[in-house]
Amino acid sequence: MALFQRNAKEKATEEIESSFIATSGYIDELVEHYKTRLLTEVNLEQITSLGESDKRLRIERYINQFMSEEKVVIPRHDKESLLSKLIDESVGFGPLEPLLKDDSITEILVNGPNEIYVEKKGRLERSKVNFKDESHVRHIVDRVVAPLGRRIDESSPMVDARLPDGSRVNAVISPISLDGTLISIRKFRKNPFVMDELEDNNTFTGAMSLFMQALVETKLNVLISGGTGSGKTTLLNALAQAIPMGERVITIEDSAELKLDRANVVGMEARPPNVEGTGEVTIRQLVKNALRMRPDRIIVGEVRGSEAFDMLQAMNTGHEGSLTTVHSNTPIDAISRVEGMVVMAGLDLPTHIIRDYIAGALDYIIQVQRLTDGTRRVTNVSEVEKIDGNKIQVRDIFKFQRTGVQADGMILGHYTSTGIIPKCIPHLHVYGLNPDMNIFTPEEGMADEHSSVYTL
Repeated sequence: MALFQRNAKEKATEEIESSFIATSGYIDELVEHYKTRLLTEVNLEQITSLGESDKRLRIERYINQFMSEEKVVIPRHDKESLLSKLIDESVGFGPLEPLLKDDSITEILVNGPNEIYVEKKGRLERSKVNFKDESHVRHIVDRVVAPLGRRIDESSPMVDARLPDGSRVNAVISPISLDGTLISIRKFRKNPFVMDELEDNNTFTGAMSLFMQALVETKLNVLISGGTGSGKTTLLNALAQAIPMGERVITIEDSAELKLDRANVVGMEARPPNVEGTGEVTIRQLVKNALRMRPDRIIVGEVRGSEAFDMLQAMNTGHEGSLTTVHSNTPIDAISRVEGMVVMAGLDLPTHIIRDYIAGALDYIIQVQRLTDGTRRVTNVSEVEKIDGNKIQVRDIFKFQRTGVQADGMILGHYTSTGIIPKCIPHLHVYGLNPDMNIFTPEEGMADEHSSVYTL
C-alpha cells in the first residue's frame, strides 16, 4: 500500500511538472508570436521612451487587442508571465532584465547563451538565467547599441555602451571572441556609496576616512590607484562629497559613472569614432577644454594615456584639489604608470622633467584592492614627495596589514598607522583643520616606518 501511495505521488508530481513545462513552452511560443507582431505592427522605439508603468500599459493594450483578434484565452497568471517576457524581449534586455533589476548584483558576465555569471558581494556565481541561442544574445546586444548610434559587426567586433540606468556595457563578438558573443555589464547603485557606508563595510577605518576627506577638502591632489573592480570609482565618488559646497566641479570620464549629488557640477564624456571613423573626442581634449571652463576642481574618472600629462599640468598650474584614478597594484607602481603615460604623450621630455611634474602635481595616492575573499579594502594611504634630485619617495601613512586566511577563505588583517607624521599637517592647519595627532600613532608593536617608505 505504501509503495502504491509513493508511486501515485511521484506520478502526480511528474504530471504537474510536465504540465508546467508544456505551459511554459506554450507561453514561450506566444511570446515569439506576439513579439513578431509588435515588431511589424507597432512603433517600439516610441514605446521604449516611455516610463516603466506606461510601457507595460501600452504593450498590454496591444496584446489584449492581438489576443482578442485571434480568440486566444489563457489563465491570468500565464498572461502576467507573457506580458513580462514580452516587455523584456521587445523593449527591454531580455533574460538580463531581472539581473539588471537586482540591486545585489554588481556585475553581469555573459560567456555565451547558456553561461551567465553575476557578482554578488565581490564573488562570482553562476546564474540560472539563459538565452535561447546565440542569435538571441546578439539581438540583445543590438538593442543596447542601436539607440546610441553605435554598431557591432565583423568589421567592428567590439563596442562600449551605457544602459539607460547608467550601467556600463562592453560587448565582443566573433571573430574576436572564440566563444560567440560576450557581454560584460558593470552596474552602479542608484544611490552611490558615501564614506560612512564604506567605513561600515570595513573598507577603511574612521581615522582613515577623516584624513582622506581632509585631503580632499583642503585641495590636495589625490590619485586613487587599484585594479579592475577594486572600487576606485566608488571611492572617488564618495571622496568627492568632501569638496566644499560652492566650488565648481568638472568631471571628465570615458564612460559616465560618477554621480555627485551637489550643485554646480558639470560632466563631460569622451566619444569614440563614429561608423565612418570620425568624430572622436578624447579624454585629453576634454581635459584641455575643462581648463577653459573656470573649474575649481577637475575630476578625471580614469587616466589611461597621454591625458595624464595634461592632468599633471593642470595640477601644477593652480588647479589644486584634482582627483583621478589609475589602474595599478601599488602606490609606487602608480607613479611608474603615470610616468609611462606622460611618455606616451610624445613630448620627448627627459625623465627628470617628468618626475618634477609628477612630484609637483601629486600629493597623495590611495591604493584600493579587491581581496581574494571579495572584500574591498583601502590598503595604503601614501604621501608623495620629491627627494635627492629626480627621485620620488612614497610614504605610507596608513596601511592594511594582512595576517592570514580563515578556513572559509575570508582574509584576516587589521588597519594601522605606520608612525609617519604626514607633511601636510601644517597645510591642514591653514584651512582650519586640526586632526587628532594620535591617529598617526601606531598600536604598540605596530610601528612600520622603515617598511612603509618606497623610493623610485
